[in-house]
Formats: sequence, structure tokens, C-alpha cells
Amino acid sequence: MTDAETATKPHVLVIDDEPNIRDLVQAALRFHGFDVSTAGTGGEGLSMARANHPDLIVLDVLLPDISGFDVCRQLRERDDDVPVIYLTARDTPSDTVTGLSLGGDDYVTKPFSVEALVARIRALLRRTKRDSGPAETTADGVLRVADLELDERTWTVRRGGTPVELSPTEFRLLAYLMGNAGRVLTRAQLLENVWGWDYAGQSQIVETYVSYLRRKLEPLGPNLIHTQRGVGYALRSKDEK
Repeated sequence: MTDAETATKPHVLVIDDEPNIRDLVQAALRFHGFDVSTAGTGGEGLSMARANHPDLIVLDVLLPDISGFDVCRQLRERDDDVPVIYLTARDTPSDTVTGLSLGGDDYVTKPFSVEALVARIRALLRRTKRDSGPAETTADGVLRVADLELDERTWTVRRGGTPVELSPTEFRLLAYLMGNAGRVLTRAQLLENVWGWDYAGQSQIVETYVSYLRRKLEPLGPNLIHTQRGVGYALRSKDEK
């Protein structure tokens, strides 16, 4: 392989103290066309991130020297905005909030599907390379549609001032809908940009998560997520046509 071909590959740094997980993820990512480096401790990972400037980091939370949360915090303190996907065996809301509020971008729970992890990586790399869409974003960086507010920096959502607790997938779906407020988004677009999947008749998962969002948002106000039959969904206030 030439140096030019290597340079065009996204570089992913995998930081995990379990050799079998490192090897598995490394093999899968290389198979899918990524350049991969690995580290077994947080300190080693920080040094490699500083030296190699990866495009994305897959980061285990429980490391033998410092936690993955501390690794992410140190990256952000030195103004390194590399996308970070956490790997964790602990799937509690408090851990999720902690990790994402420190600057992480996504969360994958062990045991995990390697194909799903690859899809998450691709989706996150696409999101970080995309220009901002026609979202109504204020100077404080908060997306607002009607009385609904979403802050991607703190992973918080409020409707009419009331906090709304969302899972990471629900949050990503809502953020994409709000970032494209007023536009009808097809199920294929949602699958690709939220889940990182190619459309293959898997619209049921989109419908399921739209239902989850409606159940959490509609008790607090009028419906904002509208169905365009045979096409997809649009997020808009009732005053918009």
C-alpha cells in the first residue's frame, strides 16, 4: 500500500486494557478500511493521541492507570477535539452523563457488536466532517425549536423549562431532527446519519425511536415530530406548514 493510500484512511486509536478486545476491534476496523493504532493504558493512549493525531478514539472507561473519563478530560483540556466513543461495561445514566459531559461523543456498552461499533464510528466521523445544517442555533450553542431546547455540549434537553431524560440514541435522533428542523427526513437519511447504517428495510428501528421521543416530549406540549406518510419525519412547531 502506498503512503498516499494510507494517508486517505481515517486513523482510529483504540485504548483498551483487554488484549482480546483491542485485537478484535483492530482487525474489524482494518477490514473496513481504517488505519488503526492501539494502546493498553490511559497514559500510553494520551501520548499516542498527542503524537499521531487520530481522527477518532475508541476509549475504554475502566483502564488500569487512569479512567477513560480522565483521558477524555485531559484531551479536552489541551484543546484536542478528536471525537471519542467510550466502551464501558457499566450502563448507568450517571456514567453516560458523566462521560458525555466531559466531552465524549458516543457510548457503546460491552458486550457489543463489532459491526455496530464500526457503524457508530462511521456515523460519528461523518457528523464531525459535515457543515452545520440549517439549525436554529443561538449564540450559546443551544438548538431551539418552539419550546424545545437541546444543548449538545452538555447533552441536556428541556421542554418548556422541564428537563427531559433521553438515552444516547434518542438524543442523537432528536439532535439530527432539530438540526434539520422543518425538513422532511427520510428513514434512510435517519438510519445513515443517526445509526450509521445503510438503508436495508430497517425502518422499524427509526419508527421505534421516534415513538420513544414522542412519549417523552408530548406530555410536555404539542406534538413536534410529524410523520410524512411513505417518506419519513419532520420536526416543526404546529404553526409551521
